[in-house]
Amino acid sequence: MNPASSQKDILEKIELLQEKFKASGQDLSSYLEGLLYSDYLTYWDYINLDVLLSLQQPKTSFKDEKIFIIYHQITELYFKLIIWELEQIADQEKISAEFFKERLERVIMYFDHLISSFAVMWKGMEREQFLRFRMSLLPSSGFQSAQYRVIEIMSADVVNLLHVEKRATTSSNADVEVLFDHLYWQQGAIELATGEKTLTLKTFESKYGKELKELIHNYKQKNIWQKYQQCEGKDKALLELMKSLDLKANVFWPLAHYKSAVRYLQRDPVDIAATGGTNWQKYLPPRFQKVIFYPELWTDQEKEEWGKGWVVKEIFGEEGRG
Repeated sequence: MNPASSQKDILEKIELLQEKFKASGQDLSSYLEGLLYSDYLTYWDYINLDVLLSLQQPKTSFKDEKIFIIYHQITELYFKLIIWELEQIADQEKISAEFFKERLERVIMYFDHLISSFAVMWKGMEREQFLRFRMSLLPSSGFQSAQYRVIEIMSADVVNLLHVEKRATTSSNADVEVLFDHLYWQQGAIELATGEKTLTLKTFESKYGKELKELIHNYKQKNIWQKYQQCEGKDKALLELMKSLDLKANVFWPLAHYKSAVRYLQRDPVDIAATGGTNWQKYLPPRFQKVIFYPELWTDQEKEEWGKGWVVKEIFGEEGRG
């Protein structure tokens, strides 16, 4: 580009900036002066690298605890990415099938990364180290990931997230307090000996209960299932993506977690409280909870055998669907 052409291009950009700032009642010259004195942006400043790398603060001297912390932080960042995509779907007034599919493909990609990355948990730590440092973290638990609860509530009609014994008897129009109390994961944080709520659950509800109840109310008409119903031009490809999301979130992800829990925590429930007292043996396996976001998309046999395919593949080395 010759100097005259370059100068003209710069002047045109300045004029456009002038119009932009004038429309908002701002003075362009002040912004240009600020730009003159500002430092160049660096990679480490842009992503707050120093802050990010300072967020790993182990509570014990066991080396593998840092792996445990970093992995869970990575997981929460993926959850944030998933929520961002679900929000975009929910906020579209008139959603097209193409927009819907593009966002679901991203969500499924993030779940695939999450599912495969769980090997960090069951291959990346020494069992004895884990069992020892984990006891110093009570009553905290991955159960307390509010972002995952947000993903569930944004993805499905809340009645499909209720405990399996409550779904048939609880109306989707029931009071939010009732719906919240019957959510399936509540049963995963009940003390085995007394049937009372664990401290893990009590502290979680104290911090996030109000926010999650509001979310249940706000997403009643715009969760992913409702947006699917409203979507124009639905096709088989979109249907398959909905089913894939259902499997990733409710079969493959919890069972990846279960695989890790079995490796580290498989003892008599009376003898170990390493997940903050949560009853993970009943909470994680899909065959017990049968949480299905979109039951309308599955056959009776597929719903009855929910999670069986994973067991067939992992235990017997055969291919299975769900």
